Amino acid sequence: MYFIFSKLLLFLLYPLFWITVLLFIALLSKRPKLKKRSFAAGLALLVIFTNPYLLYVYAKHYDIAPVHLDKKKVYSAAILLGGFSGEDQNGNGFFNDKADRFIQGIKLKATGQVSHIMVSGGNGNLKKDTFTEAGWVKGQLQALKFPDSVILTEQQSRNTLENAAFSKKVLEQAHLAPPYLLVTSSWHMRRSLYIFKKAGLDVIPYPCGYLAGNTGPSLSECLIPDGYTLNVWVLYLKELAGLAVTHVKYTF
Repeated sequence: MYFIFSKLLLFLLYPLFWITVLLFIALLSKRPKLKKRSFAAGLALLVIFTNPYLLYVYAKHYDIAPVHLDKKKVYSAAILLGGFSGEDQNGNGFFNDKADRFIQGIKLKATGQVSHIMVSGGNGNLKKDTFTEAGWVKGQLQALKFPDSVILTEQQSRNTLENAAFSKKVLEQAHLAPPYLLVTSSWHMRRSLYIFKKAGLDVIPYPCGYLAGNTGPSLSECLIPDGYTLNVWVLYLKELAGLAVTHVKYTF
């Protein structure tokens, strides 16, 4: 039920939705005071959520900093959290804009920093079919000549809570000793780290795919509204909402 509601109510976390609502109220309202306040609020939200500098400042404090691994140590597994690939209309898999998770996992294995790659991801669609992300990604690893002996998958999870629960079972069954490297996007790492530790997994954060907070915007970017910034804020707002819900879940 939680999974379904999180999908259906996702639009409430889009700043553009609230900006549109406020501007429509300002346009249609016959009450001067409400019209003025709605327009001001909508304009303020538009300025805030399209400003790259404000996003940079927020991300700089929210994102988990890159880790510096012991180069002499070989970790037993890199856990790649799903969400970096999907299924097209023909049932074929493809990589999306979060594919840095896959790239970093390959890099960790190729450089000898980890002995195994663990891919966690099932089918997150409300209407399920036979496609699973971990199953498809395993095929990509095999195509790159990674042997089956170094690939672990769990193909049941639909969200981060299930990523942690199912990954724990697979890692324990494989008798791989912690700590594990947790590989996911920088904006997703804080919540993922919290969930995995609550699930009893000893993980070290290995964030990647920095969208903001890694390099500061130029002066012109700070002054000119940017639509891409509006989209990035959606990711952070989803994470904040998810972190709050997860905290309530574990507290009560």
